[in-house]
Amino acid sequence: MATLDVILKEKIEGLGAEADVVKVKRGFARNFLLPQGRAFEATKGNLRHIEQLQEARAKREAEELADAENAATKLKKLRLSTELSIGQGGKAFGSVTTQNIADLIAEKSKLTIDRHQLVLDKPIKTSGSFDIPVKLHPDVEASVTVRVVTAEDEGKGAESTEESED
Repeated sequence: MATLDVILKEKIEGLGAEADVVKVKRGFARNFLLPQGRAFEATKGNLRHIEQLQEARAKREAEELADAENAATKLKKLRLSTELSIGQGGKAFGSVTTQNIADLIAEKSKLTIDRHQLVLDKPIKTSGSFDIPVKLHPDVEASVTVRVVTAEDEGKGAESTEESED
């Protein structure tokens, strides 16, 4: 296979970040990276531009880290609650998935969290309170508390609050 060394101009998932010199297949470089301006050939003349790209990379990474830390503080304060339908035998209809939790976070805090950033082994099918870890950045991890209630629990909670008001 013919390969070619290229210098990346921007972060490309699964390949590298700005200023990385990577070896890619010639066709990938010629048909995708170079025409779209995402990379340029690693010639002696082009290697002089690496310092500028490294500065841009350092700036971008610092901004991403700061954004992740801000999001982590907001997520720690956030308390989410969702309802789960339960049938007669106590069996759950559906479950609470990472997508449901990501939607709740977006609705309550205006933070956009990708569902892949939520670390959930399997969907939640029971009621209770759960701490869900959120991987915001390779160096920043936070957790969000999600309270899952059933329609029956919610009804009992409303009755008990009405009684305490009397």
